[in-house]
Order: sequence, then structure tokens, then C-alpha cells
Amino acid sequence: MQRQLGNVLKFPFYIIGFIILGLIFGYLTFKVLSFSRTVEVPALNGKTLLEANKLLADKGLYLKIEGEEYDSAVPQGNILKQNIPPGESVKERRGIKVVISKGPRVWSIPFVVNETLANAETVLLQKGLRISKVIAVHSDLVEKDRIIAQKPRPEEQISDSISVLVSLGPYEKTYFCPDFRSMFAGHAKDLAEKLNLKVVTEGTGEIVQSQKPDPGRQIKGGDTIYLQVF
Repeated sequence: MQRQLGNVLKFPFYIIGFIILGLIFGYLTFKVLSFSRTVEVPALNGKTLLEANKLLADKGLYLKIEGEEYDSAVPQGNILKQNIPPGESVKERRGIKVVISKGPRVWSIPFVVNETLANAETVLLQKGLRISKVIAVHSDLVEKDRIIAQKPRPEEQISDSISVLVSLGPYEKTYFCPDFRSMFAGHAKDLAEKLNLKVVTEGTGEIVQSQKPDPGRQIKGGDTIYLQVF
């Protein structure tokens, strides 16, 4: 009986001993971890995996790849993002998460030369593309608002945007209106066409009797000349 009573009394002491030992081990573990060296996170953006791994290893850190994303600026396989900014202090043996670049997203680009700028934008948007730069130039051969050239062309690889050269039409030329009176109607039309003028004739004759605008008035290419023939 006394022996059983002694065993019962010893049991709480075992529990207390285990608790004390647990506290001691917990304290020692905390102290060991708290004495871990603090290091600065290196800049990894744009680095290859090999370069990034070496930089982290030198700091007592390691690399964790979190995913991949398309990017037109960072080469495929290089690091695009890191979860902890460069220069931030962390404990050794910590994993630094990174996102790897998949390089530019490449599409087949449509041919939009000779299309109007509005139509080209619609076609490109349907392909997930956009016009990033529009360069406007005068052209005597291509009508206003139509695309003269594109870069890249369909056979070239691109990212998600292209540049286009768009016509402003011919330079605006101004003239003093010629005197078409007394000319044969055919000769008057030939002269007007050379000056890029449109001609509207009224009457059934062969000789120009009057005109609008009047001779000597300032006109520009593309204007209309009204000729009265008898």
C-alpha cells in the first residue's frame, strides 16, 4: 500500500520534470535561432538563375521559384520579380521567392499597310496587339490616314505592339487661280489636273466663257474649279 502511494506521489514530479525540460529545450532553440546572422537580400531582377543562386548562397539564403510570366524586356529564363526587395534585411537560411520571365509573347502579326489607321487598330486589337507609335508624314502617293509602312512586318517576331508610318496626304500647295477664259474646255481640264484641281463644267460648248473662282484668287490643291463653256 505504501509502495503504491509512493508511486502516485512521484507521478506529478515526472510531469513537472518533463515540463521543465521542455521549457529548457525551447529556450535553447529560441536562443540558437535568435543568434542567426542577419543579411541583406541581393538584387535579383534581370539575373539568370545561376547568377541569382550564387548571390543568395553567398548570403546564406536560397532560391524558390514561384512562377513564370511573359515580359518583353527581361530575357526568357531570367528573374522578373522577387518577393523581398533588394537591401531588405532577413535571417539566414530564408528562401527568396522569384518569378521567372517567359520572354516576350509572340504572335503572328497581320499586314496592315494601305489600311486606314482606324481599321488597322481594330484588326490588331482582335489579335491582342496594339499600335505603340504612330509617325505621320506627307505623301504624294498614299492618301491621308492610310498606313505607308509598319514595323515589325508580318514575317518578324514581335512582342505586343508595333509602330506604323501614316500618311498625312500631299503637302498643301497653294496657287493663284489661272485664267481659264477663252481656253478650249479640254485644255482647261488638262491644266487643272496638273495643278491637282477638280473641274466641273457647265454648258455644252467648247470654249470657256467664265469661271469660279475668279482668275488671280488664291486656291489650293484639291479645290474645285467651276467652268462655264459655250
